[in-house]
Amino acid sequence: FIVLSFLGIAAYQKTSNINFVIIYLSLSSIILELLHTIIPGREFEWADLFGNILGVFFVIIIYKIKNKYV
Repeated sequence: FIVLSFLGIAAYQKTSNINFVIIYLSLSSIILELLHTIIPGREFEWADLFGNILGVFFVIIIYKIKNKYV
């Protein structure tokens, strides 16, 4: 999810929609993991959910640090 988050933020970093992208990435990471409860052959795992969310927040922190110093 780090790669997906990085691509999403890189694609929209120069627009005013960056907050929408951040919300979208956060919610999609949660929704995709919750969908594992109804997809046959997949299981919901808390570790995956937290990994997805941490991946999104890690990229957001890097983005904010980059904008602060560049």
